[in-house]
Amino acid sequence: MNTSYTDLSTELKKYFGFSTFKGHQERIIQTLLQGNDVFVLMPTGGGKSLCYQLPALMSEGTAIVVSPLIALMKNQVDAINGLSPVEGVAHVLNSSLNKSQTKQVFDDIRSGVTKLLYVAPESLIKEEYLEFLRKVKISFVAIDEAHCISEWGHDFRPEYRNLKSIIDKIADVPVIALTATATPKVQDDIQKTLGMAGAVVFKESFNRPNLFYEVRPKINIDREIVKFINTRRGKSGIVYCLSRRKVEEFAQVLQVNGINALPYHAGLDQKTRVANQDKFLMEEADVIVATIAFGMGIDKPDVRFVIHYDIPKSLESYYQETGRAGRDGGEGYCLAFYDPKDIEKLEKFLAQKPVSEREIGLQLLNEVVGYAETSMSRRQYILHYFGEQFDPKSGSGAEMCDNATNPPALKDATRELKQVLQLVKDLEEKFKTKDLISVIVGKENPVTKSYRLETSKHFAFGSGESENFWKTIIRQATVQNYLQKDIETYGVLKLTAKGQALLANPSESKFLVAEDRQYDLEQAKAQFEKSQTQAGSAMDSALYAQLEALRKAVAKRQGVPPYTIFMDPSLEDMTVQYPTTVEEMANVYGVGDGKAKRYGQEFANLIKEYVAENNIERTQDMVMKTVANKSSHKVFIIQSTDKKIDLEDIAKAKNLSMDDLLKEMERIVYQGTKLNINYYIDENFDEDIVADFMDFMGESESDSMKVLLAEFGDDLSDEEVRMLRIKFISDVAN
Repeated sequence: MNTSYTDLSTELKKYFGFSTFKGHQERIIQTLLQGNDVFVLMPTGGGKSLCYQLPALMSEGTAIVVSPLIALMKNQVDAINGLSPVEGVAHVLNSSLNKSQTKQVFDDIRSGVTKLLYVAPESLIKEEYLEFLRKVKISFVAIDEAHCISEWGHDFRPEYRNLKSIIDKIADVPVIALTATATPKVQDDIQKTLGMAGAVVFKESFNRPNLFYEVRPKINIDREIVKFINTRRGKSGIVYCLSRRKVEEFAQVLQVNGINALPYHAGLDQKTRVANQDKFLMEEADVIVATIAFGMGIDKPDVRFVIHYDIPKSLESYYQETGRAGRDGGEGYCLAFYDPKDIEKLEKFLAQKPVSEREIGLQLLNEVVGYAETSMSRRQYILHYFGEQFDPKSGSGAEMCDNATNPPALKDATRELKQVLQLVKDLEEKFKTKDLISVIVGKENPVTKSYRLETSKHFAFGSGESENFWKTIIRQATVQNYLQKDIETYGVLKLTAKGQALLANPSESKFLVAEDRQYDLEQAKAQFEKSQTQAGSAMDSALYAQLEALRKAVAKRQGVPPYTIFMDPSLEDMTVQYPTTVEEMANVYGVGDGKAKRYGQEFANLIKEYVAENNIERTQDMVMKTVANKSSHKVFIIQSTDKKIDLEDIAKAKNLSMDDLLKEMERIVYQGTKLNINYYIDENFDEDIVADFMDFMGESESDSMKVLLAEFGDDLSDEEVRMLRIKFISDVAN
C-alpha cells in the first residue's frame, strides 16, 4: 500500500481522541498498512471497526467496507462524519440513494474527500458501481461480519460467497476480514472462500469475564422474567425471542407490568423500528424485546442483561447476542430459558430445508443443546467452541456462571473415556458423535448398517448407560482436548495427541465429569408447582379470617351464598398478593374485571388497612398482570349463547371438547360475567331437578363438585351438574 506511518498513537489521538489501543489493534493496523491481507477474530465490543476506520482515514484513496447491515452502516457513517470537519469523509452506497445523492457520493470519492465507502454485497455487483470503482483509487477492502461468508456461520448470506471475484474485478488491494464469531471451521471456510490463506491472523480472546451465564428451565417464564427485570429497575436490557408474534406479545406483558419496554422486529415499519431503537439508545425505554434483527449495530455500552426467551439456533448467535451485555466492562447478566420442546420445533423447521442445510443446522443446534444441558463450566464450553482453551478453576471469570456458583457432583469416568477413545481409534476416526453413540448403546441406524458396525466387538458395550451419559463423556472429552472435531468434515471425531497418549500410557490422572442436567420439563414443572403450593400454604391466616367475615357480610347483604362473591382460592390468593386497588384485585386468581369492579373495592380497602396496620411489605412482583388473550373463546361463547346456539355446536365450532367448553364457561361466570344458558337447560333438563338444584345451591355453603355430586350424582352426570352450577352462578352472583 506504500502508506507512510509514523506514530499510530498520534493518529489515534487525532482522529478518535483515544490515548492507547486495545488488544491487537495497533499490530492489525500496522500489518494492513504494510499491504498484507489480515484476518481478525475479535469479540463483540473489542474494537473491530477501528481496525479498518483508522487506516482508511490515514491512507490515500477510499477503503471499501462491505457490511450486511444498513442500520450498522448508517450508525458508523454518522459517527465517522462526526469526527471530521469535512463533509463526506464516509458514505453509504446502496439502492436507497436517489440519482443526485449517488452523484454526490461519486464526486466526493473522485475528489479524495471520501475515505470510507460502506456497501452491501448486493450493491457491489451493480455494473454502474463496479465501473466507477475500477477507475478510482481504492486503499483496501474491509469485510465486516465475515462469518456471513460461511454456510457454517450463524448468519450465512449466499451473496457473500462471490466477494472474492468481485474484489478482483475492482482492484488488486489488501483485504481485511473481521468477525466476532467464528469457530475454527468457519474461520477456515472464510479464508478459503476469500482466497486469504496467507493472511496474517489476529485472534483476541473470546472470553468476556464480566458476563454471568445462566440457563433456567422454561417454566412460568413470563413471571420469572418480570421478577428478574423488576429487581433491576431502571437498568437497560434486551429480551430476544425467535418469532415476531412473541416479541409483540411479550413486550405487551412487560408494559402492563409497569416495565418500560418496546418491541423491535423486521415486520415493524421502518419509522417505528428506528424510533424504538433510538428510544432505547437514549434511555427513554429500559428494555427492548426483539428478534435477532435487533442489536447487530447497536453500540450501547451499558446493557446490563440479555435474556433469551427462546434458545437460539446456534452458539454463535447466542455468543453474539449475549455479547451486547456489559460492553463497558460493567455488569452483564446473560439468562437463557430452555425447553427441549423448543429444540423439537426448530428440528421440524429444519426438516423442510435442503439436505446440506439441514445437516449443518442440526449440528449447530446440537451444540446449543449441549450448552443448555451441560453441568460443566458454561464459559469453558463456549470458549472451547470457538477454539480457545479455558481453565474452569482459575481462568478469568471462572466463577461467573450458574454451574460454578452451584457446582454439580463430579463422577470419575476415566474407564468410560478410555473405552470411547479406543472405539474412535479402532473405527479409524471416521464417525461423528451420533453414530459412535449408536455403536456404544447398540442401536442400529443407516450408518451402522452400511459399515456393518453391528459386527464390531464394541457394539453395545455401553448399553447399560443412557445415550445422554455417553454424549456427556464425548462432549467433555472434546472440551478437555482428548478428542477433536475435524475441521474439514465438521463433526467427525479424531484423537488428539493427549487422547493418543492416554491410550498408549494410561496415567493415574482421573477424568472427572459433571453429569449433565436432565431437562425433564414435566418433572421440573411438578417441582415448581409443589414449591408454589408450599409458598401459598404460608398464607396470612389472620387476614383470611377477616376476608371470610367480610365475604359473609357482603353475601348476606346481597342475599346470595358467600362462595358466589369470591371462591375460597381467591381469598387465599388475596392473602399472598395483598391487592390494595380494584385493578390489582382483577389479577387475583378466579376474580377478573367483572367481580373486581362489583365487589373488589371493599375487599381492597380492608387489605390496604390491614397492610398499613401490620407494616407488611408487599411483594409486588407477585402481582403478575397478563395481557388479554386475543385468541380467548370468551367473546365467542358469550355471543353464541346470546344467539341460543346448542352447546355441542359451540364446542365443535372452536374444536373444543365439552369438558374444555365447560371450563371456559366456568371461568367466565366465576369472574363475574353473565352467561345465559337457560335455553339449553330448559330443553335438556327436567324442570323439577333444576328447581331442586337451584334451591340446594342457594342454601349450601359450598359450590364444590364433591358436595353437589353427593346430593345429585344419582340423577345427574358430572357434566350436567357443572352446567347447572354455571347457570346458578350466572343467575345469582352476576
